[in-house]
Amino acid sequence: MAIISQLFAPLPSLTGTLTLTGRPFLPLNPSTQFPKPRLSRERAATLVLQSKGDDSVDASDRIISAVCYFYPFFDGIQYGKFIITQYQPFQILIQPLFPAIRAFKSFPFNGFLIFITLYFVVVRNPNFSRYVRFNTMQAIVLDVLLIFPDLLERSFNPRDGFGLDVVMSLDSTVFLFLLVSLIYGFSACLFGLIPRLPLVAEAADRQVL
Repeated sequence: MAIISQLFAPLPSLTGTLTLTGRPFLPLNPSTQFPKPRLSRERAATLVLQSKGDDSVDASDRIISAVCYFYPFFDGIQYGKFIITQYQPFQILIQPLFPAIRAFKSFPFNGFLIFITLYFVVVRNPNFSRYVRFNTMQAIVLDVLLIFPDLLERSFNPRDGFGLDVVMSLDSTVFLFLLVSLIYGFSACLFGLIPRLPLVAEAADRQVL
């Protein structure tokens, strides 16, 4: 009973001086003000957008930002050749996009032309909001990262055996990452949120002033 009564005993006042082992330890003053941590300009702008909610992003900015995430997915659709052919649910999911994918792949320089257009017309254009420029840059960085699996596949192109299994696993992983990034980025932009993709968001922040 003595222990329970001690637990419910009133706490000492904290407006005086705290003591530890009989010595003055820390004088506490209710009016004491501590300096606030500073945020970088890029991170602060991101938090401002997030704190304002859905109404802070215009509908046109949401649509433009959401559509940009189709660019890396269309450019890397070839990495899904093993999954799409083996699993019917992926065929059903991708089938509505087939006309747009054919149009994108119809001209070999479409990817490069879209890259130049998005970077110089959108990302480097201050007339667009930072929300649009950040999401566009994030889609561009994601597309640039496709260079690495492409180089690896060109230099290591087995026909069968264990090497083919490694290539299939690599291609399937890249495709799934692109698909998840498309779904996440597209959905977040439609709701006016800021999608931050791993390995991509920090690089996009540094490019968007």
